[in-house]
Amino acid sequence: MQNTLFSSDSYYSSKWYIFKNIELGRVHDCIDWNSLVELLPKKKTLRGAPSWLPSKGFFGMMFLKHYTGLSDQKLLDRFNTDWAMQLFCGVLLAENESIKDNSFVSKIRSYLGHHVDMQAVQNVLISAWKKEIPDKNVLLMDATCYEVHMRFPTDTKILWEACQWIWEKQIPALCQLHGIRQPRSKYKEQKKKTNVYSKQRKKSYRKTKSRRSALLKLLLKGIDAYQKLLNQVKASGLTGKDAATFKTIKMVYQQQYHHFRYPKVKIKERIVSIYKPYIRPIVRGKENKSVEFGVKVHKIQVGGISILEHVSYKAFNECKRLKISTLKHKNLFGSCSHLAGDAIYATNENRKFTTKEEITTNFVRKGRGKDDKPTKQIKALLNKERSTRLEGSFGNEKEQYLLRKIKARKPETEMVWLFFGVLTANCVLIAKRRRRQQELKRAA
Repeated sequence: MQNTLFSSDSYYSSKWYIFKNIELGRVHDCIDWNSLVELLPKKKTLRGAPSWLPSKGFFGMMFLKHYTGLSDQKLLDRFNTDWAMQLFCGVLLAENESIKDNSFVSKIRSYLGHHVDMQAVQNVLISAWKKEIPDKNVLLMDATCYEVHMRFPTDTKILWEACQWIWEKQIPALCQLHGIRQPRSKYKEQKKKTNVYSKQRKKSYRKTKSRRSALLKLLLKGIDAYQKLLNQVKASGLTGKDAATFKTIKMVYQQQYHHFRYPKVKIKERIVSIYKPYIRPIVRGKENKSVEFGVKVHKIQVGGISILEHVSYKAFNECKRLKISTLKHKNLFGSCSHLAGDAIYATNENRKFTTKEEITTNFVRKGRGKDDKPTKQIKALLNKERSTRLEGSFGNEKEQYLLRKIKARKPETEMVWLFFGVLTANCVLIAKRRRRQQELKRAA
């Protein structure tokens, strides 16, 4: 039997020392846990059951989510059996203990989304890493879209979803609750036709237009019938969530009817999902995907560390963010001497600003003159850093840290998902740099 200096329940046990020497332990040491815990609201009362996790465990579970790339259920199963993950969250479960709540991880995500500002979390971690970030005077910037997990929207799909919500979910439930006879409709007939249409490999313009016309009539009748029933029962049993969805469906009908009548007119604030009405189509102009649906992010990068400068569900022009990004960089790291961005940033306004601030950029020179050899070399280095390190971080985060599709269901939890995906990538990078420095010191 092996004798240990400390008890097995203590953090200073052999498990703790083993944990410190693995990558997960090194990532743990990169995080300023005390400052993160201060961002959580203080508990006012002692009511309720004690939490499975300490305060740092709420953040730790989110880091583990994106570090492992597991689903919520598989992460919980792994957490119950992996003492290294438990130590990462500041707890060590007994041998006969396990968390059995399948929604445990999603509840933590929801709690953080409602009570913690994600920009504050990012600022805390960036401040803790500030001394370790090299080349603080060099600023890289670019924009991308992190897509949310949803079906690809079409006019027919969103109209059918709206009809389905009213005629299948709401009207039968409301009539059954109050003992009212259901209004007559051609919903079943339209359901068969819609199923036939959806199974067709090639959908002609004439068939699509006919389907949209029929669904618009069915949706209008459903809206009127459901509104009359609500007036009859004085909206008894109508939840806030259902009321918001019904309001969204009314807006969907107005937009789709206007688009059906005037197909060439663009619709502002177009709704593409009745369950996520805040999502907007973001035109990216890519060859394989011209339009994306999700969160558009303007990201700046300093010394390989990514910072989410601006996040919006609506499309925006990233060239307008150059001045603001430079000022934010100045507040965090000091003056900026070199800046790199793609061609969209090279506007006359931005050129005047960078010249005034004496910032060297990678913008293509205007006019007939040519850059001297040192300037060409600097611009080539800036272009290489932007195209490899910055744009490479987009792919790394999307492939390795669950940001290819954000699978949260609300805008608050989607922000938690997004920020922790980027911050986890930063933590792993800092941990690798620290290990590399330690190996160099040992070799020296």
